[in-house]
Amino acid sequence: MWEYAPAPESRDIANLKPNYRMFSDGQFVEGTGEPLKTVNPATEEVLAEVSTASTADVDKAVKAARRAYDRVWSKMPGTERAKYIYRIARLIQERSRELAVLESLDNGKPIKESRDVDVPTAAAHFFYHAGWADKLSYAGYGPDPRPLGVAGQVIPWNFPLLMAAWKIAPALACGNTVVLKPAETTPLTALVLAEIIQQADLPPGVVNIIPGAGDVGASLVEHPDVNKVAFTGSTDVGKIIQRELAGTRKKLTLELGGKAANVVFDDAPLDQAVEGIVNGIFFNQGHVCCAGSRLLVQESVADELLEKLRVRVSTLRVGDPLDKNTDVGAINSREQLTKIQELVESGEGEGASRWTSSCPLPDKGFFFAPTVFSNVSQAMRIAREEIFGPVLSVLTFRTPDEAVAKANNTPYGLSAGVWTEKGSRILWMAQRMRAGVVWSNTFNRFDPTAPFGGYQESGFGREGGRTGLEAYLDV
Repeated sequence: MWEYAPAPESRDIANLKPNYRMFSDGQFVEGTGEPLKTVNPATEEVLAEVSTASTADVDKAVKAARRAYDRVWSKMPGTERAKYIYRIARLIQERSRELAVLESLDNGKPIKESRDVDVPTAAAHFFYHAGWADKLSYAGYGPDPRPLGVAGQVIPWNFPLLMAAWKIAPALACGNTVVLKPAETTPLTALVLAEIIQQADLPPGVVNIIPGAGDVGASLVEHPDVNKVAFTGSTDVGKIIQRELAGTRKKLTLELGGKAANVVFDDAPLDQAVEGIVNGIFFNQGHVCCAGSRLLVQESVADELLEKLRVRVSTLRVGDPLDKNTDVGAINSREQLTKIQELVESGEGEGASRWTSSCPLPDKGFFFAPTVFSNVSQAMRIAREEIFGPVLSVLTFRTPDEAVAKANNTPYGLSAGVWTEKGSRILWMAQRMRAGVVWSNTFNRFDPTAPFGGYQESGFGREGGRTGLEAYLDV
């Protein structure tokens, strides 16, 4: 066993402030809602106090976005909009180390993921959409596609900065203005992004960022002057939003939960597959909507694969998110940790075989050791419900038809993975699996040029790529 010396990143790089304010109409202002305290999930310490929006603040932000849309942003040539979006991308790169450390402090994810995945991909989304701003007439939506107006956007806590970029960049490129509500437990990088937006001299009101709890998101979604709603989060909340907007003229996209199947055939390169399985479920502590939380293994190689998987998972290091050696960081909140523990107990109670890594866990903070369940049936809760944590359920199959049937036996449909040496089998599976994204011999690969989204209870609409522009255009 390798012994890793601690390699902590300095938290001073985050430039953490004791207080953060909401961003409305180009200024940082005190919200009139009840302030919230954001907590470091790795230590349970309070990081900062954040002012939140009231219903009146939401109204002011939407009115500011409407003014900016009517007077400036919708009238600005795409070539000029592109310059602002490109400038935001460059500033994200310049402040990348600060953003990465702050993200790990506020969210709990390992610094190597914040540094190597979240921040670079956030910048990439702004770069990519800056390129579209003056080419919308060539996107396939008619010779002169028009923006929608004000976009109300609500994002989750698992990828706070990346989800903000994922939402804001296409909206701006298409000529819309934005009011964004970050998650209650992870508002800090969104507010630093507001600093970057101010630093980029974006016209006041084009982007507004209003922290708060679910009631702030509800006020934003329900506001009569919002033309477009984009939500990423739980399926239950997505259903509430869809009911609320039914019969209105608001355009809606929902990116919700998932219970992805990661399918391994007997001809797959097993060592490579093990790495993909580990990345698929233990990346970001399993806090990923498209996590490969259901592993479907062909029966003839199931025992061999499980043995290799347990050996590999036992090497994962759980601990301080700011340590560059950490593989699995902290669960984002006590509430989420409790949910994970409850579902794991149900798996044991229903007869699945639990294997949990013997890795040591820190004394403080919200941590959960990587866990693999075998002998899982499709009727068990751990095979049906989204756990949103570092917990893998393993099922077996004998034939490709059975693999498809089991993969599709879920109310979700966000993503899937296929591991095999046969290209024809990959295409055959991809055509039959009801999932918005199907990865072949890899998992969790994201690119701003590729559309992402789901079916069924995983939501509807696509984000990213040329296809994702449609959600922000009047077509």
